[in-house]
Amino acid sequence: MIIIIYDSIDKIYIPITTAAISTIVAGFFWYLRVMQFYPIAPSPLLAGFVRYYWVLEGDVPSGEFYTHRTMACGCPELCFHYKGGFCEVTENKILPSFQTGIHGQSLHYRRFRTGESFGLFGAFLYPFAVPVLLGIPASEINNQMVDLASLLGREGEILAEKMLTAKDNRQRAGILSAFLENRLPHAGSSRVIPAIRQVIHTGGQTPIQSLSDQYFLSSRQFTRVFSEYAGFPPKLFSRLLRFEQALSEYGNKDKSLTDIAYDCGYYDQSHFIHEFKEFSGHHPHHYFFGQAEGTEWKED
Repeated sequence: MIIIIYDSIDKIYIPITTAAISTIVAGFFWYLRVMQFYPIAPSPLLAGFVRYYWVLEGDVPSGEFYTHRTMACGCPELCFHYKGGFCEVTENKILPSFQTGIHGQSLHYRRFRTGESFGLFGAFLYPFAVPVLLGIPASEINNQMVDLASLLGREGEILAEKMLTAKDNRQRAGILSAFLENRLPHAGSSRVIPAIRQVIHTGGQTPIQSLSDQYFLSSRQFTRVFSEYAGFPPKLFSRLLRFEQALSEYGNKDKSLTDIAYDCGYYDQSHFIHEFKEFSGHHPHHYFFGQAEGTEWKED
């Protein structure tokens, strides 16, 4: 199945296959009945820090609810709820989520619910964008959802107001791009950033010892600096990226669970099942065969 995205805004909206969306929306919300999701490419200046912007809009019929389970993820995302909102559902209570904020890279899955139509604008970031552009160690937001005012103070409040009152998502992309680009002249750097990129682009299958040797750092030094810029130690971060790579195989009817496990670097199917359940709350069989919560929309 191909979902055709609006061909407008200077041709930056693109067609996406369901297999591709399974990776893109791993940590996002989805509604089966009336939903549109599309990515927006960042400016060339920001392409090294922002994987992509995204827009998600959906209509929920009166009296009904939609529940979505997010997955563990190695990359953070800025989120702006410009219409409606979600509540986080835990075992014991239901808590309102922020209206604007950052969802830090996480080892845990979460469940969210809404009973109203909604619109979100997001920025899926590389983890090192947090220390480089926002000025805090990536590890400080691990497993957290932090509202924008708490994260950036008055600057965050001004940005939130601009994003929520913008007339459309093209304007939101421009507002957020200008905000992030203004921080580039003062951005720091680190020699571990290329190492983090390498782990991301290889789906977590880069030998960690070879990376520390490549950058002439001891294992302890490399782990410390890597954690500051990626949020998690290199081995744990690699596990998250390996999991993300496995998620991208959704809809591939030519592969068994064993094939997916070995192709993504798991030792065996048992290892794959254990880690998949830890990061998603789902058994991989239920997930890949469309039996898990929130996966019905992925069926052809």
